[in-house]
Amino acid sequence: MAVNLFDSAYALETAIRQSEEYIQLKQAYNEVNADPQAKQMFEQFRQMQMNLQQKQMMGQNISEQEVQQAQSTVALVQQNQKIARMMEAEQRMSMIIGELNKIIMKPLEDLYGNL
Repeated sequence: MAVNLFDSAYALETAIRQSEEYIQLKQAYNEVNADPQAKQMFEQFRQMQMNLQQKQMMGQNISEQEVQQAQSTVALVQQNQKIARMMEAEQRMSMIIGELNKIIMKPLEDLYGNL
């Protein structure tokens, strides 16, 4: 009997949305967005992250000054309790997504071998 992979994917999406980790992340995200100072600080942090990632993808070098600025921004952002909680929840969610990805890719690894 053939399985509809999209139905399974949508069921997984629902399960993720109902997971404790996602619920905690969503609550933390809402707390950050409800605090204008935390929201602005986090938006600036995300913009800096995206700019650095874009430079990397384009093969551009990231200067030592940019690295130092990024490190100081991370340290500053992590001092905000709301943002720190959100980042911790985001990290837990990211780990789960990584584990799910390993499970999803298992049939291809079994077929082709671990590349």
